[in-house]
Amino acid sequence: MDKFPMTPKGFNILETELRTLKSIERPEIIKAIAAAREHGDLSENAEYHSAREKQSFIEGRIKELEVIIGRAEVIDPALLSGSVKFGACVVVVDEETDKEMTLQIVGEHEANATNGLISIKSPLARALIGREVGDSIEVRAPGGDKSYEIATITYS
Repeated sequence: MDKFPMTPKGFNILETELRTLKSIERPEIIKAIAAAREHGDLSENAEYHSAREKQSFIEGRIKELEVIIGRAEVIDPALLSGSVKFGACVVVVDEETDKEMTLQIVGEHEANATNGLISIKSPLARALIGREVGDSIEVRAPGGDKSYEIATITYS
């Protein structure tokens, strides 16, 4: 089985979500189902059906998180240096607009493009891996090809 590379921060976020689901969400939904059962006929009980759907979602997410956490390979970026690798914080400059973007290359289960966390499997991350400060890269994007120059690389 493949391992999932992950930063310590991403791993901790998933572990916290798993603990919350098991210790808070699961017991609450069990109580909600029990309360809905007391209202009588289950075939027309919207509260009961809604609670059962939520329970199904929670149980599915717990199983998913257990697999991810079980296969996680935690890599501490603070121990790395040099060219762009997993965990690197990279400042790139759009060569067309001179707009700067700060990105961190993370595991696919912790990626969040809105917050500048890009998956190691993304086209941009794959183009950055192995590159140095000053290198230019080209990435095929939905809006057309984009060119970036690497301004800085840091690990923390």
